[in-house]
Amino acid sequence: MSAPARVLVVDDSPTMRGLISAVLSSDPEVDVIGQAGDALEAREAIKRLNPDVVTLDIEMPNMNGLDFLEKIMRLRPMPVIMVSTMTHRGAEATLAALEIGAFDCVGKPQPGEPRPFGDLVEKVKAAARTQRNFAKPAAPATVTPTAVADFRVGRKIVAIGSSTGGVEALIAVLQKFPANCPPTVITQHMPPTFTKSFSERLNRLCAPVVEEATDGARLEIGKVYLAPGGERHLQVSNASAPCCRLVERGPVNGHRPSVDVLFDSVAELAGRNAVGVILTGMGRDGAAGLLKMRHAGARTLGQNEKTCVVYGMPRVAYELGAVEQQLPLTAIGEEILKMTAARKEGTE
Repeated sequence: MSAPARVLVVDDSPTMRGLISAVLSSDPEVDVIGQAGDALEAREAIKRLNPDVVTLDIEMPNMNGLDFLEKIMRLRPMPVIMVSTMTHRGAEATLAALEIGAFDCVGKPQPGEPRPFGDLVEKVKAAARTQRNFAKPAAPATVTPTAVADFRVGRKIVAIGSSTGGVEALIAVLQKFPANCPPTVITQHMPPTFTKSFSERLNRLCAPVVEEATDGARLEIGKVYLAPGGERHLQVSNASAPCCRLVERGPVNGHRPSVDVLFDSVAELAGRNAVGVILTGMGRDGAAGLLKMRHAGARTLGQNEKTCVVYGMPRVAYELGAVEQQLPLTAIGEEILKMTAARKEGTE
């Protein structure tokens, strides 16, 4: 058995530090080697203990979590998992942290929550295993008008699935899209209160309109629809006038919303008139659905191992034969546009 993941827990609340430590210590593959109450203590502990992973609160005295994370990524890059309050303000700060280079995030537990901190243990173990260089990511490139000025959209629907690392990945892909992009539906594994903030953030950063999906919303050219986190799955339906459907159903592959549920519906609705894309993420959600899309005639893309934060979902999809092409993240947006552009003699 490999050595346990060595974790430093950073939070200004002694109670919260104790709760996080207890959850992590319940797994024999995780070793909590230290705790810190603020950034100054954490800095000394990192130097002294050299942890594999740090869990980091956002709101702390002396220096907030975002400023401290930026220093970590600049001076001593390592996997950091943000532990955030499940509020709009907390979501905005956590999304900023993910863009700075945090590995992933979990929400602080609410009263009566049956599974405090969700899949924190699995995320810590995945973070410790990854070989990714945790340097601060480069700022996403802005859309170059000359690259997309002559883009003529065809009739295809784009479906994208992502998880850990998906915030950076989706920004990188969608910033290649022009304002008249193909209708695009996305399932990103994310806590319930985060998807609204994330859709707003994407809308500010990208040329198309990006919004949180609502039940019955028509799929339109120039719009991107992000599955809301938490209680329902995103599907597409109605062949004559394709639209979003939010359906109540139990978790699939441990997730709700699930990428497989979205991809299955796109395969059934659009068949060859679709492009499926699976990006970085833990586990296998989306792999079977992407295979179904490919069998239905859709074009399919997967993010390659080198550019993934976690090469889990794309790896399983590739091994199943669901991925037509594996590409680096920087090439995926442009390839989607090639696959969805109208042909000169008409539209696809």
